[in-house]
Amino acid sequence: MRHLVEHGYLEQDGGMLFIGAAAEQRFGRRHFMDLTAVFTGPPEFTVLTGRDELGRIDPSLLTEEVRGDRRLLLGGRSWRVTYIDWRRRRCFVEPADGGGRARWRGSGWACLGFELNRAMRDVLLGTDPPVAITRRAAARLAEVRADKAHLVHPGGTVIVRENDGDLRWWTWAGFRANATLTATLGEVVDPVERFDDCSIRLREDVTPRAWRSLTADAADRLCLPEVDEKALVGLKFNAAVPTRHATATLAARLADLDRAAMVLAEPTRFLVA
Repeated sequence: MRHLVEHGYLEQDGGMLFIGAAAEQRFGRRHFMDLTAVFTGPPEFTVLTGRDELGRIDPSLLTEEVRGDRRLLLGGRSWRVTYIDWRRRRCFVEPADGGGRARWRGSGWACLGFELNRAMRDVLLGTDPPVAITRRAAARLAEVRADKAHLVHPGGTVIVRENDGDLRWWTWAGFRANATLTATLGEVVDPVERFDDCSIRLREDVTPRAWRSLTADAADRLCLPEVDEKALVGLKFNAAVPTRHATATLAARLADLDRAAMVLAEPTRFLVA
């Protein structure tokens, strides 16, 4: 309220509040339609190459840190991001030789949720999906279980060091919980290529002893995920909201504190592939 009054969005007179000059100038067009319109669609970004629309993507693909060019997978091809229009929710791309990421909205604010990821882990551990599957699908499922058996165990989570030295914590906790864990465990998380729906990339020098020490009190100091300042432009009425409140709003939408605490309470195995 103080912010709105100080910046002229609201005026005071005799204990009453009414629309101020700043709000009139910013939102007054079309009879304040932006203030009264309700949007129920997901906050997706439209991807364009020139004037041609390729499709829509989850905004988290544009806000997470990347190493080098930001690349997307869309329409069966790889694309390099050249410009992001945060206000209009548009992303401009050009063809790329390869690489890129794709992500679809699950049960969480972005990407796959905790329940779906844990169900995936259960299937890898041997639980059969409650549906009829073909022999071809059954054979493929057996291959996947054999290939990923070292990434799951029923009692908790797994930290695996692959042959190339990459150290990854397989939480199977979903995007929001992993975003929360990444923000909380900055001492052990890789500073650039950090997490996805199923796992979190750790620093290569993390040892089991260091892990136990650095995560012992993590559940008592959970942090909200980091938010790219550019993403604030896409928040409705961002001009009338203090930056700290806008950042906290987006961070809270991205976080899953309860599930992050649940993961930290589970035992963790260290494996060397």
